[in-house]
Amino acid sequence: MFIIIFFMKKVDSFSSTSGRMLIQEVYYELKYKKQLSSTAILMLCWRICVSETDLTKYLNHEVRVLHRLGFIRGTKLWMEEIVNRFYFATINSFVYFGAAVLLVLIGLRRFSERVDDSIVIAGVVFEAMLLFFMFIVMLFSPDEDSPAFNFKLNEDDEEDNLITEIGEIARDFAHSSVQLENLTDELRVMNSNQENLVEKITALTEAFQNNASPNPDLISILKSTNIELNEFKENLNKFNRSAEHLKKQEIEFAVRREIEKIVSDNLIKKGNES
Repeated sequence: MFIIIFFMKKVDSFSSTSGRMLIQEVYYELKYKKQLSSTAILMLCWRICVSETDLTKYLNHEVRVLHRLGFIRGTKLWMEEIVNRFYFATINSFVYFGAAVLLVLIGLRRFSERVDDSIVIAGVVFEAMLLFFMFIVMLFSPDEDSPAFNFKLNEDDEEDNLITEIGEIARDFAHSSVQLENLTDELRVMNSNQENLVEKITALTEAFQNNASPNPDLISILKSTNIELNEFKENLNKFNRSAEHLKKQEIEFAVRREIEKIVSDNLIKKGNES
């Protein structure tokens, strides 16, 4: 029997630990799998941080965010988790490029009259704008001691522990399955013996009835035996129902283990992707 279970992951908001990890997962999905341009990735990630709740169209599994962050908090999260974390080196390179251009303009202005003061002033303004933009980016630097950072460092250890626990559960489940099979075999043998016993007693009863005038004591004994056999049969039926109930519990136990296996595979897959 194959059991397929679909479930949707729900995250409270992007500001939570799982939400920050989720927005980074979206970034890697857009950059390395869909291979979008940097501008498109920045715009999509900003829109996701501000207003998106359903991320199914960006990821290969169903994810829903319960609460939007809004424009201010979403932009702040976007600056911390996307711009600062993934584009800080690029912005820093532009700042150095602007400084180099400014130095060249100042040098040319000193030794040549072809470079006007307005060009040097434009270079200073351009460098100042780059420095101001870099200040804003650094202002939203993510805290490396935050729960999201610690969660990322300890993710592999948690997955290893989870895999170990699932292995122990699988071993216990296999042991329970063997015990259930043994119990089923014993129950099958008991049912066979009971059927043989009932057949022999029925034949003996018919033989006594076909003989000479019935003995009242013998009839009483046979009735008592039949009553005891009926009680034995009822007890055996109760035992059968108990065995069926145990089998249902084992099936439910197997379903839960399959669910935990699927969750483990998703966690391992996320760990590999991160």
